Amino acid sequence: MQESGTPTHSTNRRTTAILIVDVQQDFCAGGALAVPGGDQVVPVVNPLLARASALGLTCYATRDWHPSHSNHFRPRGPWPVHCVAGTPGAQFHDDLRLPTGTVIVNKGVRPDSNGYSAFDPGQDDETDLAVDAARRSITHFVAAGLATDYCVRASVLDALRRGFEVTLLADAIAAVDTTPGDGQRALEEMRAAGAVIAAAVDVPLG
Repeated sequence: MQESGTPTHSTNRRTTAILIVDVQQDFCAGGALAVPGGDQVVPVVNPLLARASALGLTCYATRDWHPSHSNHFRPRGPWPVHCVAGTPGAQFHDDLRLPTGTVIVNKGVRPDSNGYSAFDPGQDDETDLAVDAARRSITHFVAAGLATDYCVRASVLDALRRGFEVTLLADAIAAVDTTPGDGQRALEEMRAAGAVIAAAVDVPLG
């Protein structure tokens, strides 16, 4: 885990944090594992990130950061090669405007890890997202990103299991839908587990 710069409001920590999941080139149009509609989350989350930054809220951004020999990839795993650490496809979407001080969470860094959840153990250092959030007195995540039925689902469910409250932005997610309806089923599963589903404009941050 690393910070993308020096936080501008380091002394103004709130209980709410933003969690942007895997808005990366390979998951967007033209990428190795493009999620239908993946690009459309960017113009929704950018104003949210700007609002959060102005309030001094912590922003987290996860990214798949796989080794090239990951078991996550075919033929051993289910997916084509994507988001290999350090490659252009693993970079955040060009139009995503992460505030200075955004905490970057690399996941799937081990060859034996799928890295679906932002809370998976075995990241690239000793820092655990749940521990970092507790250190910052965070109790509530506002979550968005890609993909609804995989990394968003896993991250939201893990956050809820760890006792965090989660608001999921219905207009800032998109699903792979390998099987038609996977995204909607994931949404209902997260709602049943306790996530609040809302539109970005309806989420108060202050």
